[in-house]
Amino acid sequence: MPLLPGTLVDVHAHFVTESYIGAAEAAGIAHPDGMPSWPGWSTADHLDLMHRGGIQMSFLSISSPGTHFGDDQAAGQLSREVNEFAARICEEHPTRFGFFASLPLPDVEGSVREAAYSLDTLGADGVAVETNHAGIYLGDARYEPLWRELDTRSAVVFVHPTSPPYSDAVSLGRPRPMLEFLFDSVRAASDLVFNGVLTRHPGIQWVFTHGGGALPLLADRMELFRTGLRMDDPESDTPSVPVQNQLRNLWFDMAGTPFPNQVPALARAFGTERLLYGSDYCWTPPALAQQQIAAIDAAPHPSAADTWRTLTTRNAGRLLKRLAPRQD
Repeated sequence: MPLLPGTLVDVHAHFVTESYIGAAEAAGIAHPDGMPSWPGWSTADHLDLMHRGGIQMSFLSISSPGTHFGDDQAAGQLSREVNEFAARICEEHPTRFGFFASLPLPDVEGSVREAAYSLDTLGADGVAVETNHAGIYLGDARYEPLWRELDTRSAVVFVHPTSPPYSDAVSLGRPRPMLEFLFDSVRAASDLVFNGVLTRHPGIQWVFTHGGGALPLLADRMELFRTGLRMDDPESDTPSVPVQNQLRNLWFDMAGTPFPNQVPALARAFGTERLLYGSDYCWTPPALAQQQIAAIDAAPHPSAADTWRTLTTRNAGRLLKRLAPRQD
């Protein structure tokens, strides 16, 4: 699909459905992650934001708290429902939307099945997981069957933050997306690093959100502990790889507050070759999403040849097969 000059590709865009919210509220989740309420979403509203912000294409996903509310069977059914809904949106608007499929983690067997169905039958552009599922982080050995399956497919795995265990205690009564989401991204990335998942499964294309959270500031500290305490995965057959090198192979979106500080810090730490745009709509209201776009457009350009729009859109074209030029 040709990418129009000056447009954005949004890899961090969310949707909700009435039945999804109903299932979450039935499970007792009236204030997800400490937020005041659930957002609304419609195709028309989303397309309106895209028109006003110069966004050519948005890749939809379900945000935290995901689709697993305690029962594996119900989680599998809900994941299938939201994935088929997203696939219908993409079928109706094939040049405007793609999607990352929800998985019923921590049910690994069910997640392998849903990933295969979504990628092979529904045409999903990747899968979406959370930084932890019921307190089980992404480096846990229980997830290995899923990572092996996705590695063989060179799949995109969109990693969205969620509330950490004991979040009521550590969040001090404030919404967890403000701080805890950013730190949970670091926990998830460090778990992938120190359990050797990134080096064992190099085919997976991991996308971390919000500029990597606090990763640009903590990568050097992680490397200090890796070398000083010999924290490499003892079962790994691959050579030892510095933390910074592993993290440079991740993709990052700039949802949240990219300028004036976060994206420059990320660029210094990991470069911009894997930087993507993300709006975080519909959890970020339209007015704030527009303010974010304005900040991106007003920021000093990354190079003489690029704006942040051209850079992130070109990067998205390298990552996502749906954006590849058609071979006629």
